[in-house]
Amino acid sequence: MRKFFGFGSQKGKSSLGFSTIEQGNGFDMVSESDNRVTSRPRYHIRDKDLGKIHKVASTGNVQKVQKILLLQENGLNDKDRKSRTALHLACANGHLEVVTLLADRKCQLNLCDNENRTALIKAVQCQEEECATILLERGADPNIMDIDGNSALHYAVAAQNMDMAAKLLSYKANIEARNKDELTPLLLAVTEKKQQMVEFLVKRNANVHAVDKMKRTSLMLAVNDSTSDIVRLLLQQGVDVFSQDNCGWIAEEHAFKRGLN
Repeated sequence: MRKFFGFGSQKGKSSLGFSTIEQGNGFDMVSESDNRVTSRPRYHIRDKDLGKIHKVASTGNVQKVQKILLLQENGLNDKDRKSRTALHLACANGHLEVVTLLADRKCQLNLCDNENRTALIKAVQCQEEECATILLERGADPNIMDIDGNSALHYAVAAQNMDMAAKLLSYKANIEARNKDELTPLLLAVTEKKQQMVEFLVKRNANVHAVDKMKRTSLMLAVNDSTSDIVRLLLQQGVDVFSQDNCGWIAEEHAFKRGLN
């Protein structure tokens, strides 16, 4: 095989895949088609959107949650104006006692907010691992996808949270789940330059031959946006260097296009 990956400096900034934009409390990773795997996760809370149980769940007041349920002022699964349950709000803010109470009362674990995100997705997105663990132990579905097609595992990958990714996989999260850009968790990790996560997913037998909606391989995405170490790892895994994307380009041409020496 011809040697064509020397990896010196890269001219210009890649616009392929997910770009990172600082916003608010964290970052949004935005793809060309505007599908998002965001680690700017906290809900925007406005009193006018909330019922009584949502207000107290969002602040972690477990005694008031119990009282509201006892008096039947709200139900376990009532939604606010943003389609969020008390469980969503407790998970997003890391209120483990409230999450445990609601789960013990047999609330519905897989209800979705107005972005089709479950409480589990919110817990992972907000990196509230204890809350996520409670949900998984009680039977929450790790494979529900949000409005952008991202699963909880996509969010764990975006945060390079190996412990959370391992926990999700132990509860049968789909390692080959595809979002609306046809990015698997591995392709997302490559695009986001998450080397440790790439190594983790490869060891977990993620499909290194998967392609995105533009038929770009993990190797093509790596030479566009990632480090030479990720490229070497993918080459060691036998990714096809002559595979063509929708434009008829192979990985070598992507490398040249990006000004790699």
